[in-house]
Amino acid sequence: MVYGTVFYVEKLVERYFAALREVAALQQADKPVAADSGGPAPVEDAAAKIDTLAGIDHNNTTALATAEQHAPLSAWFAARQIEARFDYALVDTSGFFDDAAKMLGEGYELYAELIDRVRFAYRKSHGWVNLELANLSQKDAQAINTLCRQLYSHTFFSRYHYQKPEKIVRLTLQTAPAVRQFFDGGWLEWYAFIELLTQLRQRGRAASCARSVKVVFPNEDLHELDVIALPEGQAPICIECKSGEFRRDIDKYLRLRKRLGVDRSRFIICATDLNEEQAAGLTTMYELTFVTLGSLGKHLNALIKA
Repeated sequence: MVYGTVFYVEKLVERYFAALREVAALQQADKPVAADSGGPAPVEDAAAKIDTLAGIDHNNTTALATAEQHAPLSAWFAARQIEARFDYALVDTSGFFDDAAKMLGEGYELYAELIDRVRFAYRKSHGWVNLELANLSQKDAQAINTLCRQLYSHTFFSRYHYQKPEKIVRLTLQTAPAVRQFFDGGWLEWYAFIELLTQLRQRGRAASCARSVKVVFPNEDLHELDVIALPEGQAPICIECKSGEFRRDIDKYLRLRKRLGVDRSRFIICATDLNEEQAAGLTTMYELTFVTLGSLGKHLNALIKA
């Protein structure tokens, strides 16, 4: 009975994506043909505009924050008798969280100390952080100072001041809970989510995606999935984001992966304190895939193009 339900829902999801392509094709047909196009755009190209992210700026859109966008994922879970609870607003990229996360992730080696200092200050209920840049190279000091100024301009800090003679950046922490959560690990979830969207868009692959999904199994066990996407014609890709200790959670992730029925290559642990050699070693040891910030995109690309 369960197998029949899973098969039915998978076919339903396929029809959902096909319907999106048909709608996009019809919308494209109503548009005037450009003078230099030489004819109407292929149906495949038209369809890509709606369901492969090609027609939106995935770094600045509210288009993903809808029940319709989450529907294929919801159906996939329901077919396996798993209740999925979504917060649609968590994939709204019209704010600055994703932009800030991208900056932190791409320059993590340089910005790691800043992230740790801010996180420590929040946990100790301190209201400020001072960064001494005098011992850094001019290039690195300028990069950190510029980042702090940009984060301040996007309200991640409530005050920013640079003492140029002493080369000290003084930051007053923002008290908003969302900003505190961002520095406490939320930035990594945003980074992984945007990287996943980027790879899906580059490959022209339609997908349903979500963040911080609470899943409830039939025995009422509750778990949370940091980042997940259901590419068209493929099994889900799950990314668990760890900016701190993760070793004690390995067994939990092993059991969760098996309960979801997801292949080891598609259940990813993205950990900031791993290097490439360590990630490869852990992937060999356990039926999970461990990646670094640097190798996440490459691994996702290989999965999505398969």
